[in-house]
Formats: sequence, C-alpha cells, structure tokens
Amino acid sequence: MESYYLDWANLLLRWVHVITAIAWIGASFYFVMLDNSLEKPHDQESLDKGVGGEQWAVHGGGFYNMQKYALAPKKLPDHLHWSYWESYSTWITGFTLFTMSYLWNASTYLIDKSKMDWQPGAAIAVALAFFVVFWMVYDGICQVFGRRKNGDTIVGVLIAIFIVFATWLACQWFAGRAAFLLVGAMMATTMSGNVFFWIIPGQRKNVQALREGRPVDPVHGQRGKQRSVHNTYFTLPVLFAMLSNHYSFTYTHKYNWVVLLLIMLGGAAIRQFFVVRHRFKLGNAGNPLPYALVGIVVLGLTIVWMKPEPAAAPVASAATAAAPAVAYADVQKVLEQRCFMCHGAAVQMKNVRVDSPEQVAAHAQAIYQQVVVTKIMPMNNATGITDEERALISRWFQAGAKTN
Repeated sequence: MESYYLDWANLLLRWVHVITAIAWIGASFYFVMLDNSLEKPHDQESLDKGVGGEQWAVHGGGFYNMQKYALAPKKLPDHLHWSYWESYSTWITGFTLFTMSYLWNASTYLIDKSKMDWQPGAAIAVALAFFVVFWMVYDGICQVFGRRKNGDTIVGVLIAIFIVFATWLACQWFAGRAAFLLVGAMMATTMSGNVFFWIIPGQRKNVQALREGRPVDPVHGQRGKQRSVHNTYFTLPVLFAMLSNHYSFTYTHKYNWVVLLLIMLGGAAIRQFFVVRHRFKLGNAGNPLPYALVGIVVLGLTIVWMKPEPAAAPVASAATAAAPAVAYADVQKVLEQRCFMCHGAAVQMKNVRVDSPEQVAAHAQAIYQQVVVTKIMPMNNATGITDEERALISRWFQAGAKTN
C-alpha cells in the first residue's frame, strides 16, 4: 500500500509541477517576446505619458495594446501584477518530486556503486550541495564581473565553464539518470533563486521608491534584466534534463556528460533564435537563422555520434540451430536473483510483481523492454545482472515468453 500511495503522490505532484512550469516558462517566453517586439509609439499622447515602446496584438477576438514605460507612469496604479508564484511553485513541486524519487530512494535511484560506493546519507548531502554551491558560485560570478566592461560576456563564459565542470562531476559521482536530473534541478534552482533574491526584491525597491517620490536606482533594473536573460537561456537545457529520464540511451552512454552538454548547447542556441527573431522582424537585429542552424547541427551531430554500432549478423551453425529453447525455470532463476528484491512478495515497486508465472506472463513485454531493450532495469544494475542473463531473457521472449 505504501508503494501505491507513493505512486499517486508522485503522479499528482508531477502533474502540478508540469502545470506550474508551463505557467512560469510561458510567462517568461511571453515577456521576452514582448520586450523584443516593442515599437516606439506613433501617437503623441503615448509619448507624453512616457511610453517607451508598445505592441498591438489581436487575440481571442479582441485587440490588445501592451505598453512599456521608459521609467514609470506619473502615478503608479494601486494594483500591480507580479510574476513570481509560478517560479516558486515550480521549484517547490520539483524539489518535492526530487526528494520523493531520488533522495528518499537514494540507494536505488541516486547511487551507482560502480561509480561511487557511498552511503545514502553522504550521497544525499552531496546532491543537495550541488544546488547550494552552484547558486553561490553563479551568484558570485554575476556580482563580481557583471558590471565590468564586457561583463555579460565574461559572466557568460565563466558560467558556461562552471556548468561543464558541474555536469562532468555529477556524471562521475551519481547514476546517469540521477546526474542528468541533478544538473537540470541545479540550474532550475538558480533560475528560481534569481527571481527570489534579485528580480522581485529589485522590483519592489523600485516600486517603493516611486511611491515615495524618491529617485530610482537603475542598478536594480540592470541586475534584474541580467538574471532574467540568464533564466531565458537556462530554460531549454533544463527542460531537456527533466525529460531525459525517459530516454536511457542518453544517460547510459559512456560519455553521458558530453551528451548532456551537447544537447543543452543545442537547446540554448535554438532559444537564441527565438529571442532574436522578434527584433529581426522589426529590423533591430540580424537574421537569427544561423543560431537555429547551429542548434540543429549540434543536435544532428550528437545523434550521429551516439548511434550504436550495427550488430554483427549471427553465424548459422549446427550448434546454434540445435540450441534448446530457454526454459522458464532458467528465466525464473534470473528474476529471483536480480528482480525479486524490488518486485517480489516483500516489495512491489511501481506495483509490479514478477515472482509468479502469472505475473511474469502479464508483464512479459515490460520485462523485455526494461531489461533487454533499454537496459534500464535493474535500476543502475544494482543487482549485477549480466549480459548473458539479458540475452537469455531476450531469447525467452522472442520464443514466445512461455511460463509453463
């Protein structure tokens, strides 16, 4: 029953997490588009009010006029819409999911003993340290170099180098699936940190100064804009990291850290295309197509590089032709040794049991997919299944998956 309720909690949390992430990312994409689509007002009334840019849009049968003031309107309205709960809710639900799936079951999902044979407590502490250390280093880089000459370039290069190092380290210390998610969660934590520690507080200070009739310190807007831009380029890499746990061929690759970096690079380049295209339409920027092409080429080359070697054609012989069919008893021995720990009478992870012929028959397709095709199970090969045992299950399934 515990597994059953945990599955429901996981499902509902994941559902809320996706909903809040859509709201946050959608708002982020919208405001980037809006900022890059603003045109100087043509009517004197808007100019007299201090409007620096506007966009006319049609949607849902109505016309909208979005205006951005160069500084602020002469009188601030009593009610202002603030965009921050989307970010906070996404992080809270995401961290809760990470805790339930990876920290709560660290021995199964977080630790790969072939990489680092440590106790669950140590693995959990190091995983959490990734969030804290990455934020501290990132924030320090932004504060120290952000306002210097060519500060944006310096900050971008240093952050990119640090992401490369953190990705490599995560893939050396943790199971591939957990490492990919950890890198994504690390970057997502920084995105929410930008909103919580800099963007919203800076905006509040500006609003307070305007309401009190004091001069506005432009540094708050500059810092907020810088962090908002960083969040924009983090978005697609983070989304891939979150989706990667469904595609084991990425995180089980020998050079999985390179795979993750290349796909994140391709995603960031494609995001740059969408950022620039709005300004390009107004004649304020060059053609952004090269950015998209770079992203597509990076992803394409990654696909070609990762493709598996073609399997050698089997050589027919009298011995192989006369090979006996795999008996269910042999399959049962493998399942008993490698799978019963998590899918037996005592524990049924994901509500799956394989300790009876009836259950094995019901889950034969899933067993073949998980054990032979994707090789996801056993998780991180915690029980040490061999290639010969995987091949045995493959022959059994191909022969009809008989359990009698």
